[in-house]
Amino acid sequence: MKSMLSAVLLVAGLGLATGPVWAKLPAPSEEAQAKAAEAKEKAAEAAKVAGEQLAAAQDRVAAAWKLKAGK
Repeated sequence: MKSMLSAVLLVAGLGLATGPVWAKLPAPSEEAQAKAAEAKEKAAEAAKVAGEQLAAAQDRVAAAWKLKAGK
């Protein structure tokens, strides 16, 4: 019985403690939005370059494997 009461009190306490977490944050400023957009563009460009490098490395490995296998 004590463990059940402890569990109920724990859940209730956690429920009350998480109330402030659901508060809304203010909208980001235009400067912050511009910075976020710039960071997103940089990340997309970096992902594109990384993808191209990965494809080139895979092509080199496939070519080496084909030479070794005699195909």
